[in-house]
Amino acid sequence: MRVCKLSTAVAAFIFAPAAAILRVTESSVQYILENDDLYVAINKTNGQMGDLILGGQDLVGTGRGPYLDCHCVPEGSWAPGKSKLVKYQLIEDTDSPGTAYGGIVMTDIYQTTNQTLSQYWFLREGETGLHLFTRATYNNDTANGNMGELRTLFRPQPTLWTHIYGSEGNWAPYPKSAGVEIQDATKYFGNITGEPFTQYSDFYTKYSFSDLWRDHKVHGMYSDGTANDAGETLGSWVVHNNVETYYGGPLHSDIMADGIAYDYIVSSHHGPRTPNMTDGFDRTWGPSYRHFNKGGTLDQLAADAAQYADRSWNADFYDDIAKYVPNYKTSDKRTTFKAKIDLPDGAERPIAILAENKQDFQNNTIRADSLQFWGDVDESGDIEIPRVAVGTYRLTVYADGIFGQFTHDNIVVSKSTYNSIDIREFSWKEENAGKEIWRIGKPDKSAGEFKHGRKLWTESELQPEEYRLYWAVHDFPTDFPNGLDFKVGESDPAEDFNYIHWSRISEVGNFFRDTPYLENVNNWTIRFDLDENQLRDTEHATFTVQIAGLKTGTNNPDYVNLPYTFNVNGADVETWVLPWYYSTSCGVRGEVSCYNFGKKFVFPTDILEEGENSFILSLPYNASSVEPAQLPWTTYVQYDALRLEFK
Repeated sequence: MRVCKLSTAVAAFIFAPAAAILRVTESSVQYILENDDLYVAINKTNGQMGDLILGGQDLVGTGRGPYLDCHCVPEGSWAPGKSKLVKYQLIEDTDSPGTAYGGIVMTDIYQTTNQTLSQYWFLREGETGLHLFTRATYNNDTANGNMGELRTLFRPQPTLWTHIYGSEGNWAPYPKSAGVEIQDATKYFGNITGEPFTQYSDFYTKYSFSDLWRDHKVHGMYSDGTANDAGETLGSWVVHNNVETYYGGPLHSDIMADGIAYDYIVSSHHGPRTPNMTDGFDRTWGPSYRHFNKGGTLDQLAADAAQYADRSWNADFYDDIAKYVPNYKTSDKRTTFKAKIDLPDGAERPIAILAENKQDFQNNTIRADSLQFWGDVDESGDIEIPRVAVGTYRLTVYADGIFGQFTHDNIVVSKSTYNSIDIREFSWKEENAGKEIWRIGKPDKSAGEFKHGRKLWTESELQPEEYRLYWAVHDFPTDFPNGLDFKVGESDPAEDFNYIHWSRISEVGNFFRDTPYLENVNNWTIRFDLDENQLRDTEHATFTVQIAGLKTGTNNPDYVNLPYTFNVNGADVETWVLPWYYSTSCGVRGEVSCYNFGKKFVFPTDILEEGENSFILSLPYNASSVEPAQLPWTTYVQYDALRLEFK
């Protein structure tokens, strides 16, 4: 074992080659990891990966391999590795089976706030990938900080790569033209002959290549062989082998690739909370795995990378390197969580989540040591989640088709818990406020079943799901010239209920409109018939509104908290104030599932009548935001599902 702590001030020194094939060396300008297949070099000047070579093929050119940056300092963004305080550590060791590995650790200090970021890169003999960890510390008793964004980025020379791969089935050729910029990270290519991206859409937006983390395995970039002299196909992949240290649970969603292959460790593009850093904060995220391969089709290389999306893969290796990685939970501090859930009738795709105790799993950022684990519940209600760290958690279970969710706090997971044959049993009863009269949509924590949701866009060759496209392509005034008027039992949610309920159609960020459109936008009408039998012997009605995404009025004090008014048969029943802290750019950044929450409006049934009734769901007329980024100036909600019950 060899460990060297270095700084940029150290004179150039090249270690003699070790007996193992893997080499850990230093030149005058770089720190180097190398095995027979992969060559990795970190620049001393900036802490970023200047060279990345797979089997003799340069993968980054004039760009950079996986490096770290954040939005976590008072001035905004910070890319550690450039200060005079940066330090490096070189690691050369063998794991338990005797396989050689090496590591480079870069630690930089942001002196103003006395916070550090450390990036760990490990390379193992026989692998063509890098194992990454990221650590942050904050030691400042005079001011708190916020980790607004933390990510590693593979940012290569664009001409070396030809395709973007967001998730299975969602990929596109990388744009070759400059295009016309419309809004944040969105360009128009429809007027450019021969532009390959138009196979996907005339409008490019990086948010098209987002994905939910629940079942996500791999994303990245592909080269079809036309961009290098050898004619070799290449893949650069981010593998989700482990997301236990990240945030937001299975509903987390973010950008995966856009010419950069991202690993978003902390982010809030689509709603997850971000952690505050207080004095003594110390957290390590990871492991994550960056895989590089060549010699196959896009699908073949993606599948090769996806095989490593398993939390048990390389677990022994991570135990071995834990002596270099503070805060990592080794196998002796883990066990398998087992339970049996009595599920409600009709539960589809049930999932169980262990996350921060006494917090919604979407808010699992309160404790610096919080972790998250999840797994699918099988048809019989059994759930096993392997490699859960010992600790105390909240258990959450939800399922498609079921309103609400099951939660249970103070779930203690210990090594001794499962030494017996006893399995914990829980009974989940669906929320019930009486007899169901009707529902609109399917409770699945998304707006994907509504118009312009997950339906395929058939006007392009690659046919992405419609919600992934630039939002203004789906022009609400064209689809609903008289506004949204939905008749229960007659209207079709997939065609007659929009995936976004706007307060206004913004002219800012809108390729098609120079002025805002305001008429028949903010008020949505739901009509439904009732008969005498449905109303007889009832006193209370409950109207449940489950929200899958919210955007309030950024920088507009009138609508930072957004009023939402529920009207029954012409009379306002209640105004619900939608809070700013649930707000996020969801639909305009290509998503239908963001921060989920809901409300039950309870009112007397005597304001209803036999025959036709109406609900009006209202956002404020012309309720605008004032966006610092180039995004639409509007507010909106996206519905998961709605239900009316009588009791």
